[in-house]
Amino acid sequence: MMGFGLICCVVDIGNASKVIKISKKYGIKGATVSIGKGFACSSIMNFLALNEERKEIVSMIVENEIAVQAIKGISVEMKFEKPHNGIAFLYSVSDFIGSKNPYVSLKNLEGGKNMFNAIFVVVEKGKAEEVIEAANKVVSICGTIINARGAGIHEIQKFFSIEIEPEKEEVFIITRKKNKDKIVKSIRENLKIDEPGNGILYVLDINEVYGLHGV
Repeated sequence: MMGFGLICCVVDIGNASKVIKISKKYGIKGATVSIGKGFACSSIMNFLALNEERKEIVSMIVENEIAVQAIKGISVEMKFEKPHNGIAFLYSVSDFIGSKNPYVSLKNLEGGKNMFNAIFVVVEKGKAEEVIEAANKVVSICGTIINARGAGIHEIQKFFSIEIEPEKEEVFIITRKKNKDKIVKSIRENLKIDEPGNGILYVLDINEVYGLHGV
């Protein structure tokens, strides 16, 4: 049975259309664009190529058989190898919904192992910076903040199939797998995520990552 992956690209405002145009060359028929805010810590300002600027996040569901080729092609044409041009990463949709994905990346990192995780945290509006601060208590790290809001105050927006009320914020952090448990523990303790109504946290394996600098 054919599996699927999700390519996520974080680029400057106005560049999402370029990513989508390039993706069509690889047979990708649709994409979702969200607006986020880059948040860079002072110690490694170029991590994630973000410097407290508004960003566009392009999310595309891709068949596994073309996913690696597509993300490489997008990364080359968008010049993600250069600092501040953006990042692209790929993770399996089956991992996201909770089942084990048999897909093995054609370019696994460091000795054939997936060495990076994406940590996603959904919290009340205004709490996103606290998530970043909690992560930085254990390791110098940076992330992206997404303001998740619908068109109307009573509407609910679905982001990666998760219903997010308008007053919520979404934070995602890319980190080396060796730091994942420490970061998750700090966020859970400092934001009291385990208590009802304080938010949710989930972690995904990343199969491919491009554009990271200083890690």
